[in-house]
Amino acid sequence: MPAIRKFVVSPNLPEPLQPLLEIARNLWWTWNVEAITLLRRVDPDLWDKHSGNPIAVLGALPAERIHELEKDSAFLSHLERVRTDLERYLAMPNWFTAEHGELVGRRIGYFSFEFGLHESLPLYSGGLGILAGDHLKSASDLGLPLVGVGLAYQSGYFKQYLNHEGWQMEQYPQNDFYNMSMSLERNPEGKPVTITVHYPGRAVIARIWRVQVGRNPLFLLDTNLPENTAEDRELTNKLYSGGDDMRIRQEILLGIGGLRALMTLGLEPDICHLNEGHSAFLGLERINLLMKERGLDYDTAFEVVRATNVFTTHTPVPAGNDRFSSDLVEKYLKDKAGELGLPLDVLLGLGRENPADKRESFCMTVLALRLSRFANGVSELHGHVSRAMWQRVWPAVPKNEIPIAYVTNGIHTRSWLCSEIARLYERYLGPRWYEEPTNRSLWDRVDQIPDAELWRSHERMRERLVGFVRRRLRDQMKHRGANRARVRRATQVLDPEALTIGFARRFATYKRANLILSDPVRLAAILNDLERPVQIIFAGKAHPHDRPGKDLIREIVELSNREEFRNRIVFVENYNIEVARYLVQGVDIWLNTPRRPLEASGTSGMKVPPNGGMNLSVLDGWWCEGYERDNGWAIGAGAEDEFENEEYQDDVESTAIYDLLEKEIVPAFYERSSDDVPREWTRVMKNSMRTANAEFNTNRMVEEYTKRFYVPCLENRVRLTGDDHGRAHELAQWRNRVTDLWPGVLVRCVEEAPDEAQPMGTSLQVRALVDLNGLPVDEVLVETYHGALDPTGYIVDGDTTPLLAGEVRDDGVVFTGTIPCVRAGRRGYTVRAVPRKNGYPLDRFETGLVTWWDSPSGVMCEEKSLGTPPKATA
Repeated sequence: MPAIRKFVVSPNLPEPLQPLLEIARNLWWTWNVEAITLLRRVDPDLWDKHSGNPIAVLGALPAERIHELEKDSAFLSHLERVRTDLERYLAMPNWFTAEHGELVGRRIGYFSFEFGLHESLPLYSGGLGILAGDHLKSASDLGLPLVGVGLAYQSGYFKQYLNHEGWQMEQYPQNDFYNMSMSLERNPEGKPVTITVHYPGRAVIARIWRVQVGRNPLFLLDTNLPENTAEDRELTNKLYSGGDDMRIRQEILLGIGGLRALMTLGLEPDICHLNEGHSAFLGLERINLLMKERGLDYDTAFEVVRATNVFTTHTPVPAGNDRFSSDLVEKYLKDKAGELGLPLDVLLGLGRENPADKRESFCMTVLALRLSRFANGVSELHGHVSRAMWQRVWPAVPKNEIPIAYVTNGIHTRSWLCSEIARLYERYLGPRWYEEPTNRSLWDRVDQIPDAELWRSHERMRERLVGFVRRRLRDQMKHRGANRARVRRATQVLDPEALTIGFARRFATYKRANLILSDPVRLAAILNDLERPVQIIFAGKAHPHDRPGKDLIREIVELSNREEFRNRIVFVENYNIEVARYLVQGVDIWLNTPRRPLEASGTSGMKVPPNGGMNLSVLDGWWCEGYERDNGWAIGAGAEDEFENEEYQDDVESTAIYDLLEKEIVPAFYERSSDDVPREWTRVMKNSMRTANAEFNTNRMVEEYTKRFYVPCLENRVRLTGDDHGRAHELAQWRNRVTDLWPGVLVRCVEEAPDEAQPMGTSLQVRALVDLNGLPVDEVLVETYHGALDPTGYIVDGDTTPLLAGEVRDDGVVFTGTIPCVRAGRRGYTVRAVPRKNGYPLDRFETGLVTWWDSPSGVMCEEKSLGTPPKATA
């Protein structure tokens, strides 16, 4: 191949049209209806051809069209309005400055393996990426000083197409970053900024791309450079491809390289948010940098880093938590252990549930938990599941007290809202609704929207969805080489007026896409009712190596080809943000059928209520919190309807779906008033809007992260780094001292509880003798753990009450307190001790040190009395 000189050509627009480039290069346009309308107006055909990519459209504009736009006064007026809106948005006062002005100037690093911002930036695979994209958008709306970090995938995730048998096939088209809403970060000399990440025997160079998301930048690392080997250029080629060796190298690039990129750009984060465990290596790099640049020892640096990291876990499915063999971790992190001054076994122990078990693999989720002050699941139920899932990290802590909280996910409402409904909100809720999406009083105004107006708007969106699906199916048929008759039939599927159900998500088997298909005869009767027809639109991708997931898709396609389902069930290929947007805006019912409790959150269902649709879902993920009996439908009764036999579970829940459709959903949809409006249906539509929209949005979510995690972490940063990290050093010394002394801390005895029943409303006195092994009283928290007993005699979901230090004796300190008797029944209590450090950012179980009272003989306090026997007090 001959030598090639490379150069870049960028769109060249005359002065009046230059603001188009400014708008196109800021992803703010993706959630501004006027901006989208403007960019599409440039050339509608090119817009559709380039999947809504404004940079590609502007680069492909013929000279005559540029000349037309330059002379079009109406277009120029539209352009000026949008440009002014963007400037106003960037300069307007924001929530973060108003609420936390003292923290302005601080910086939050948000690290994620994928970001889903728009279909023209295919750097995502599914829900994790969409959530990350919506997080960035709301961070911009709220004015958070947040910087995103990810990888620039040359091929991204695959494009899906189906062969004649309905089997999923994959294509990996190449992304052209120079023709996307991205730009290379350059130094003052105009050269691309690069960073270096070291792997065994070589250094890998990555350049940095910027994606501007409103007020906030997203930086993406790209190793596809001629300076790198072919193997290393592949690092940022595909998302979720290759084996463990590729994955650990990608995660080193994201965590270690991503942090270095921010440092190189002069954007050192004060705190870091790890969106899933993929970026957990950044914790080690943060410690390393503090040791190198600030001269801190490992223990002190560890305290600073842990106190300023936030970690969100997204999956209750074990396979979704990356694990690597010890040999692989040693291969890539042996040198890092040396830099940190850690024995390799100690570093490996940071990623093991039991650090001492050398047979255990290295888990990125465990590493993230150990290196983060705050950790959370993404719904209330997922918080419960995560605490049970990772209990071995804190083996002495009751499940309900495992320090993993929850912040329920949300959606960036404006990114998913159809223009028809947006105009209704503007008219009846007022313009403040998109500035204050968490304001419940504004959403209460949906009752003011006339039923007929709401219904007609939603009907238009269903018609738009049907038209979109027909076009996609026609193109699918042409791509497969189908004959004219089949292509023609594809343009006639679905009924724009029929009750439309949508099911679209990743085709993992636990999501049970085929649950509604379990009884084809009964389903056919429901779908083909001449007076009350129903139709189902499926979409979604299976992982390329997930054969059972691909089988589900093939099963659906085969069923859709049967005569009784041909016009009632369709599968839309290549599920992406565009397909999702049409679906959530146009369906009447969003179907969600995961095997409980494996759905962490399920944000796709949150996108439907703002558009007037409703959910029909298993009580899993967010729907446990969102369902209020009159705002949608629940399949089963949650935990009450969980069975060990999965086949029986499927049978129960599929029957429930059919029953709900036949007895409630279909009748409500088709029962019309004299003006052909389904009044009962629109009533539930409004309930769905009112109850879901204010709560399940990313503005609420990001505000919650800010108040509960970001602000405390930023305060920790200030507290621990002041006085040349003096308090961090003191905390590290304290942790080491406590760890050394703790094995000698004993709860020697706890006095007997009285035999007689305690009247409700009184308090039971408790006394315990604790040997502190030389630790000061104020460095040990002694408390009772009490609650109802299960049939085996163990405390269930206990509460705690602190005990106060009293008499100091030769054999320990007497601690006393009371337990409130607020509930009747069989109760129990015990006593435990945990370390504490007043004035420092510590969770009570952060050290992992807990001492429980243990009396195998069942005899308490035989040697000495601790005072008067416990009794009930008013």
